[in-house]
Amino acid sequence: MKLVKLLANLGYGSRKQVALMFREGRVTDADGEVLYADDVVEPALVRVDDEPLDPAPGLLLALHKPLGYTCSTKDPGRVVYDLLPPRFRLRNPVLSTVGRLDRDTSGLLLMTDDGALLHRIISPKSKLPKVYEATLAQDLRGDEAAVFGSGTLMLESETTPLAPAGFEALGPRRARLVLHEGRYHQVRRMFAAVGNHVEALHRTQVGGFALGDLAPGQWRALDEADRATLFDADASL
Repeated sequence: MKLVKLLANLGYGSRKQVALMFREGRVTDADGEVLYADDVVEPALVRVDDEPLDPAPGLLLALHKPLGYTCSTKDPGRVVYDLLPPRFRLRNPVLSTVGRLDRDTSGLLLMTDDGALLHRIISPKSKLPKVYEATLAQDLRGDEAAVFGSGTLMLESETTPLAPAGFEALGPRRARLVLHEGRYHQVRRMFAAVGNHVEALHRTQVGGFALGDLAPGQWRALDEADRATLFDADASL
């Protein structure tokens, strides 16, 4: 792909704006040599204003979503795209969230511009577990592991029981859940079904990939090793 098209697709500007960047000598290689709009160069070698080029199409990133942010592009409040470089909103293909975390849930959020990869991650066939830690309003009553793992729990207004979920008590009012499906507000509704209320919810892992030491609001691109870990559903569970 010619550089002018690549930079436009990465959100650096319109074709006209990017062409002007080339004429101004702002696009160079790693050695500082000026590049031209028609050049075909490995993206990792390109610099714009002496900064490395944004990740090429096929990006998969992990974001530590803080509380108070939504996964929508149209929400009038704070959205997860505010935590990324502004150009990321303009990428083509579009950068999308892999599933969603609601405003009141923090933790690991994956985003990608690869539609096939997105569908592979969320597909039930991939059987990628999602791990959450919940802080509760009331003490655990003691039978949650049996109820959540039974495969018979029915949520209000639904007609299909939940798949068995893993459960571990982390304290009188804290618990770790491992889900193998993604229904609307599932963790909150599960605890509501046993008479409790989730005060705080945090996702720590998707598949075999864990949030690790990413601070709230930070993100990083996933490399091939990370992607392999992601699809190793048994890793770190």
